[in-house]
Amino acid sequence: MASRLWRMYADHLFYKSEKTVLWDMIEPYRRPRSFTPVVATYVVAFYTGVIGSALTEQLYKEKYWEDHPGELVPLMRPKFYWGPWKIYNGDALPPLK
Repeated sequence: MASRLWRMYADHLFYKSEKTVLWDMIEPYRRPRSFTPVVATYVVAFYTGVIGSALTEQLYKEKYWEDHPGELVPLMRPKFYWGPWKIYNGDALPPLK
């Protein structure tokens, strides 16, 4: 009985790699994985950033209006960009303090 179990175990180890041969031959013909989840993640991330930036700017305007009622709100300085940038409408911002 024990020798039969050892024989079955030895056969299992010997033929284990042959079980995947059929699947290895079929693998190139499978459909490629879908990009839909990746694209959906990028779209959601983009619009999350757009909404977050709109909320930040609105809060900036409301805070400015509370401190300076009736005045024109100056441009909001970019939070994560410290390089040069063009201003098409409005006055240039004062340099950072």
